[in-house]
Amino acid sequence: MFTMRFDMRAPEFGAPKADLYGAALEMAEWAESRGCVSIQVCEHHRSKDGYLPAPMILASAIAARTKTVPLQVAALIVPLHDPIELAEQMSVLDLVSGGRVTYVCAIGYVPAEYAMFGQEMKGRGKRLEESIRVMQRLWKGEEVEYEGRLAKVTPLPHTPGGPPLLLGGGVAATARRAARLGLGILGMGNDPDLETHYLEACKELGTTPGLCMNPTDGAPMSVFVSRDPDEAWAKWGPHLLHDAQAYAEWMGDDIDSATKSIAANVDELRAENGNYRILSVDEAIAEVKARGVIMTQPLCGGMPIEYAWESLETIANDVLPKVGS
Repeated sequence: MFTMRFDMRAPEFGAPKADLYGAALEMAEWAESRGCVSIQVCEHHRSKDGYLPAPMILASAIAARTKTVPLQVAALIVPLHDPIELAEQMSVLDLVSGGRVTYVCAIGYVPAEYAMFGQEMKGRGKRLEESIRVMQRLWKGEEVEYEGRLAKVTPLPHTPGGPPLLLGGGVAATARRAARLGLGILGMGNDPDLETHYLEACKELGTTPGLCMNPTDGAPMSVFVSRDPDEAWAKWGPHLLHDAQAYAEWMGDDIDSATKSIAANVDELRAENGNYRILSVDEAIAEVKARGVIMTQPLCGGMPIEYAWESLETIANDVLPKVGS
C-alpha cells in the first residue's frame, strides 16, 4: 500500500519539465492497479524551480488517466483565488473525476505568492473562511452575491453539496477555523495538541467533528525504496536535499512542521531519518506493516525519471507481495 505526491519541482540539474509531467501521468495510471491508495498534487507559485502552480489542471489529467484511485489537492491556497472561479473549476473537476477529488484548503505562508496575485497576507484567514462559505453555497445551487457580483455555478458538482474539503494548518487558530466551518483538519505535526484544540472548539461551537489528521515526528512522507540504499543516496540524495532546502527556505524560522529539515548536505539529510528516507526492501516491508502505507514522492526534487521508476517498481515487485497487497 502506498501513496504518491507530485509537486513537479524541476531544478536545473533535474529532469526536463515536460518529461516530469509526462512521467507523473504514466505513474498515476501504472500505480492504480499496483496498490496505490491515493495521489496528491500540490500548489505553489513563483517558485524558482517551477513548482506546480495549477494543481487542478494536473489533477484533471490524472483523473482522465485513472478510474478509481482517490485524488487530493493538498494544499489549495484558497485566498489567492477568486472563490467563484474556484467553485466552477472544482465543480467541473468533480464531474470529470466522478467525485474522486478532495481538497486541503490552506491560507498559504509565502509572501511573494500573495504579492503576485495582488492579495494581502494580512486578513487571509478571514478571506479563506469567506471563500469557503461562498463556494459551499454555490455548490448547493444558490445564487450568491459576493463583492457586489451575483454568481451561480452551473453545472453543479457530481458530489451533492460539493467536493469534500479539509482545512490545512498547524496551529490552534486553524483548529478553531475548521470547527467554525464544519470541516475536518489536516495538521502539520508541529503541535501535538492540535486535535485537542479542534475537539474543544467543535464542542464549544456545537459542530460535529470531522476527520483530524496530524502527522507525528518520525512519519516519513517522501519515501523511496532501493535494493542498495547507499548507492541510492549517492544518486538520489541531491534531489531530496533540493526539495528539503526549498521548503525550509519558504518556511524560514517562523514556521515549523514535522516534515521540515535543517540539513545542509545529503549526509545530514540522511542522518535526520525524518521526512526524506530511502529504505531498503526489508525496511519498507516493516514500514508498511507498522503504518499500513508508504508515502512516496516519486519525482521529488526533479528526480530523473529512471530513478523514480526504479523506486516505484521495487515497491511493487519486492515490497507489496510480501505484505499481502
